[in-house]
Order: sequence, then structure tokens, then C-alpha cells
Amino acid sequence: MTETDAPEEPAAPPLTLPAATVPDPASAPGLRWGVISPGHIADQFTATAHRATASRVVSVVSRSLERAETFARKHGVEHAFDSVEQMLAAGGLDAVYIASPHAQHHALTRPVLEAGVPVLVEKAFTLNSAQARDLLDLAREKGVFAMEAMWARFLPQYDVLRQVISSGMLGEIVEVAADHGQTFPADPSHRMFAPELGGGALLDLGVYPISFAQMVLGDLGDLAVRGALTETAVDAYFALLGTGAGGGHARLSSTLLSRTPTQAVVSGTAGAARLSGPFFAPSTLTVTLHDGRSAVYEHPADRGDGMAYEIAEAARRITAGELESPLMSWQDTLSVMTTMDAVRAELGVVYPGEESA
Repeated sequence: MTETDAPEEPAAPPLTLPAATVPDPASAPGLRWGVISPGHIADQFTATAHRATASRVVSVVSRSLERAETFARKHGVEHAFDSVEQMLAAGGLDAVYIASPHAQHHALTRPVLEAGVPVLVEKAFTLNSAQARDLLDLAREKGVFAMEAMWARFLPQYDVLRQVISSGMLGEIVEVAADHGQTFPADPSHRMFAPELGGGALLDLGVYPISFAQMVLGDLGDLAVRGALTETAVDAYFALLGTGAGGGHARLSSTLLSRTPTQAVVSGTAGAARLSGPFFAPSTLTVTLHDGRSAVYEHPADRGDGMAYEIAEAARRITAGELESPLMSWQDTLSVMTTMDAVRAELGVVYPGEESA
């Protein structure tokens, strides 16, 4: 037999990704929700809940009763209030969603937990880890469900990615790289530039890449941070290098001065997984192995209904009597908040009231 007659190696089978195990959000129990702070994100939450889940928003709170009533009329919400205390006294709630700027999360969430009502709190969970720990300690003391609304973690593509990583398909994880940059007008009164509202890129935008890296690598340590501040002394840009508790490295960045690709890539010794931009929304997961094989997972439903998955997860856990979700556990929230504290300390960003804390 000549060298050219040697039998060819059999072709490797096509790469197949695991199926998502996330249930249809419409199949989750329906809860009666209260919403605090009827802004843009609360508008999305309520519209998505009513369109894609069995849950319904039945009460809304704003400091402006007129604003609460306008929101209530738009979404068919029964009750509008101008104080959290009024809403809680009226009762009839299974859970409350806190959608205010993060500087207000601690003060607005505490009375809800004190009343024994489960909470879903927008990311970033609080301004700092001390506030987060205080709320979670209270939730534990009261035996009440609490969860950070990091909606990305509950999406089907994240479920598939976690399965890909745990199966060893990518080999040993070497690096997680993620970025999130958006552009905002340089207006000192805009919430992104206002220290009193927890402004800066980190808590609003950077929380996504940091939370993503923490999900894959565990607690981040050995941090190296660089960045720049705005004229209002909040972070305009930061870049972070870190090491995961279980090995692997993180390379993360965020800015409020420019739109960046907003992609996330998990690179291993056998291949890589890429979430197309924006990586924290319903999008495309592409897995490419070093042997040349590749496979793609596309979001299976309407991409406008991404928030339905966190609403459904909260509803299932609350109905089951659980206090937290393993997909965004209390320890996960504390870990992410601790990393963001470290980033701010390195950059010198201090919010009003923290000086005396």
C-alpha cells in the first residue's frame, strides 16, 4: 500500500450543543407583583410579565402619585401609591420588584423585607457589599425570598453555556473576556454622572461583565484595575484583570463614553464559547473547538421577552418556599458586590454617605 493509499482518519462527528433546560416562562406560577419606581426598566418588566408570563403587576409606587397613576393606566395596574408603606399596608402582594436607581435600593428594599414580602431587586443589588449583606441578613432573619435581577443568568443561552463548561467541552478554562460600553451625554445631572445616584459605568454597565466572569470563574481575586473618572468623580472607564477562585483569568472592561462590542468569550484549552453582543440579552451562543468543529445556539423565543425568565424563576422559587435561586445566589450577589467595591476603591470612587460608613 502506498502512502497515498493509507486510509483516511474518520471525520469527527458534528458538534452538538446540549439542549436548554430552562422551562417556558409561561409555565411558571403567576404571582401578584408590586413595582417600586415606574421608570423605563419597570415599564419593560411589567410589559414582559403581562405578555410572556402568568404573573401580573397589581400595584405601583412612585414618589409622584401622578406618575404612578400614569403607569397604572398604561399597564392596567389596579393600584397606584406614592409611598411604599401605603402599598404594603394595602396588601395583596406575592412579591415586589425594586426598579429604582441602585443608590435607593437599600432604603426601598428594607421595608419590603421587614413586611415579609419577597423581593426582586434590580442590578446592581445595592451601592456596596455592606448594604447587600444587610439586606440579605434581613431576608435570612425574616425567612423571605430575595434575588438580584441579573436577568442574563436566567436566559436559555446561559443555561446552555453553563452545561458546555461543566461538560468539559471547552477543556480547562483559561480566560473570560467581556466588555460593556455605552455612550451618554456628558450631563452632570444625568443619573450616570451623578454620585448621589450611584453613577458611573461600574454599577450600571460593568456589573454585567463582572457578574458574567463570576458565574464562570467564581470569586475574583488578585485584581489589577485601571480607569478614569468623570468631572463628577464617578468612573467613566475601568479595565480589570483578575483570577478566578477555581482558576482561569478575567479580562473585563466598561465605559459610559463609547459603545463597545458588548461581547463575552470563554476561552479554554479545547475551544471557546462566544456570546454575541449584547451578551447579557437574548442573543447567539457560538461554540468553536480547536479541532475546527463549531455549533450555534439561538435564543428560542421572542428576544423582546428576555426579562420573562427572571420573573418566572422568582415565581417558581417563591412558590416553592425557597429563599434564593441557585442561578443568582446570595453568595453570587455578595461576590459581585465585593469585586465592585474593590474596583471603586482602586479608582477612588466614593458615593455620598459612604465616607462615614
